[in-house]
Amino acid sequence: MRIVRYQKNEEVFYGVLQGEEIRTIEGDIFEEFVVRSESVNRREVNLLSPVNPPNIIAIGLNYKEHADESGQDYPESPLIFLKATSSLIGPEDNIILPDMAPDEVDYEAELVIVIGKRAKNIEMDNVEKYILGYTCGNDVSARDCQLRIDKQWARGKSFDTFCPLGPWIETELANPDNCCIVSRLNGKIMQDSNTSDLIFGVKELVSYCSKNFTLLPGTVIMTGTPSGVGFARRPPVFLKKGDHIEIEIEGIGILSNKVWG
Repeated sequence: MRIVRYQKNEEVFYGVLQGEEIRTIEGDIFEEFVVRSESVNRREVNLLSPVNPPNIIAIGLNYKEHADESGQDYPESPLIFLKATSSLIGPEDNIILPDMAPDEVDYEAELVIVIGKRAKNIEMDNVEKYILGYTCGNDVSARDCQLRIDKQWARGKSFDTFCPLGPWIETELANPDNCCIVSRLNGKIMQDSNTSDLIFGVKELVSYCSKNFTLLPGTVIMTGTPSGVGFARRPPVFLKKGDHIEIEIEGIGILSNKVWG
């Protein structure tokens, strides 16, 4: 099932995407809901971020090859940081280069877990029942703030528009720990990997995070990015006005955003 969140006539709805048609959901996607027979064409509505999360939890250095290209040792436990919820945008929304730090804005393709029900202190064997599904994410990052100016990650990861998610929640992803993941900048492949390169897989991440925080329904966990990010390239490649960045994950779809100053 592909769950979308969309806006029509200034109202926000959830729905199930079937082909090009969206059938409206009645009820709470985190509790009980029914799928109505009424539908609308997806081209007639504005797709939003597929969830409005109470928290955005992110994981750093969680692909072996990305840790290698960054010149850092593999972490012994998940490296957790948070992104501001105000950084959230949806598919086709614009990533805005911030006035305070426009010059070293980077892309990061990420598999994103969407938590389906309240989770605290859960073990790996029980994780699946707490996951609603998965979506694509882009952990946009101002590298100058993150790595040189602030020397910590909160601001550089949390500027407005720095968390695109979408285009929908896929509830039936066969194996999240073995999916092709790609980013394309203006049509050129920049990252081309597989979630099998994750240091900490999906079940381990959800269990670990739940032992640190209460995971509320709708919480998202961004699982880390593979190698090929802009700051690690020689010369570096950063986002600039007019760019088009796509994140594609096998079994989910394509998250597409343009960049503006």
